[in-house]
Amino acid sequence: LACLNEQGYSAEWRVVNAATYGAAQRRRRTFIFAYRNDTKYGIAHQELDAKAILSSEGLMAKAFPVSEVSDIKACDLAADIVDVSDNFAFDFRAAGYMSAGNIFTADVIEVEEAPILLGGILEKKNVDEKLFITDDERMAKWVYMKGAKKIPRTSANGHEYIFSEGPIAFPDPWDRPARTMLTSEGTLNRSTHVVCDPSKGKLRILTPIETERIQGFDDNWTNSGMPDRMRYFCMGNALVVPMITRMGKVMDCIIDNEE
Repeated sequence: LACLNEQGYSAEWRVVNAATYGAAQRRRRTFIFAYRNDTKYGIAHQELDAKAILSSEGLMAKAFPVSEVSDIKACDLAADIVDVSDNFAFDFRAAGYMSAGNIFTADVIEVEEAPILLGGILEKKNVDEKLFITDDERMAKWVYMKGAKKIPRTSANGHEYIFSEGPIAFPDPWDRPARTMLTSEGTLNRSTHVVCDPSKGKLRILTPIETERIQGFDDNWTNSGMPDRMRYFCMGNALVVPMITRMGKVMDCIIDNEE
């Protein structure tokens, strides 16, 4: 924010859970929209207060509507970026706006949309047999990885501690959006989705097409000849397309007004 301010920009941000706005995945990401203060958009927004921008008039509020904005917290940025880097601390919330070195932030109540459920994107036929978990030893590994753990460990300096983690749903339920997909999707990994196949009733990992649907891509978007492992990696590393589309549509209107 300090660097953007120094270059004559204002900025908005929002932490968006894609499932809140109708996507098939519970994926929280911070989106930042920055614009020069000397554009028509920037000049017009100098006339608005922070609450108007966070609640209705900003790009984020238009792309991801909210019904309420909490009490707004504010602070000023120091002029020296090194000072900001070394000393700045502030309780940033899920939504915010910065202009002329003034930071405003608040929590918001989002206007939720019904998400796409995991069961609604699963393929019903022609699923490759290699995706099914049929080996008992392999199944035991899945059960262990997905389960709760409390493991005694000793650090390099001799400190003893308990490593613990809670359970992950196994299999992943059909009646919720998918969990956040990672680049390790498709591997024998705690974070990989495991589902009950709709046709065969057996446990399996997701197909590449299902991972594309979770991220909002068209079917076979990554079917370019790359190995399946890389298709999973690309989808785990992607943004949720419908969230970008929402922001893009608002930006189209901004550009039209600029012209």
